[in-house]
Amino acid sequence: MQEIFQRIEEKYILTKSQKEQLFELIKDHLKDDEYGPSTVCNIYYDSKNKDLVRTSMDKPFYKEKVRLRSYNVPNKESTAFLEIKKKYDGIVYKRRIADSLEDIEGHIVDGKQIDCNKQIVNEIDYCFKLYDLKPSLFLSYDRVAYYDKDDDSFRLTFDTNITARDYDLDLSKGVYGKKYCDENTYIMEIKCGGGLPFWFLRALQQVKAYPGSFSKYGKVYEADYFNKVAAF
Repeated sequence: MQEIFQRIEEKYILTKSQKEQLFELIKDHLKDDEYGPSTVCNIYYDSKNKDLVRTSMDKPFYKEKVRLRSYNVPNKESTAFLEIKKKYDGIVYKRRIADSLEDIEGHIVDGKQIDCNKQIVNEIDYCFKLYDLKPSLFLSYDRVAYYDKDDDSFRLTFDTNITARDYDLDLSKGVYGKKYCDENTYIMEIKCGGGLPFWFLRALQQVKAYPGSFSKYGKVYEADYFNKVAAF
């Protein structure tokens, strides 16, 4: 299980038409993610004053966030990932531990010892203590993911059906809450170790897709704070 990531990430908001056109142009270069389509479920942690998400919205040179994640709705024995994700000077650094949802929750709430990478555990624990982190938001989305057939360091994901709530903050309770994008909106994310392949750049140009700087957690917070109907 990969624990440490260092990569460039870019996000795009696409219409359904753009997404379909783009996929037709690039599909011969892609292979499916081995786990197939999934519903990604997250609990984001933040301070009482929402310092992490508010800092992120200011687009600083350095920012970080902490989240608990599962792929599809878990039960207490399912594998979950506790992650700290940092962005510095345009490069994303992610470090994570994996264990059962029950054991990770036990560590967060009661300090239960878990058999994971101690350095990463200590780093996450320090962040919890520094910001006095508490569960802040449940956020989920449906995802399909692909890799470049010739380069596994290039990963492409399409997310839709973004749903969030600030109550019942437990991954095992399932997906429900407020919808933050309609069925015609997709969030495309590119993750790579370096430059983008020419065939992909050419396809982006053809469908007139352009990157934007934003986070799903930040957009949901912004939408609710300013009483907007939708985040995207």
